Amino acid sequence: MPKIIVEVMPKADLLDPAGKAVANSLQRQGHSAITNVRIGKRIELHYEEAPTPKQIEDAKEIAAYFLSNGVIEDVVSVSVEEL
Repeated sequence: MPKIIVEVMPKADLLDPAGKAVANSLQRQGHSAITNVRIGKRIELHYEEAPTPKQIEDAKEIAAYFLSNGVIEDVVSVSVEEL
């Protein structure tokens, strides 16, 4: 089933408390090479058939205005994944 994948991440200049907690935990577990962790979202929009160029453009708008909070998040990727 084809799908559009939307990836959203916290803005780089904002605190990511979940990422900070994971980074601290990894450091305590001995993974000292990992210096920072950022945690985001992956959203899958499923289609019966391969998405059209119009549907891909619509997905970009949906990502910007519905699936993310523009104040604290950036949409970093909107891509088509076909199986």
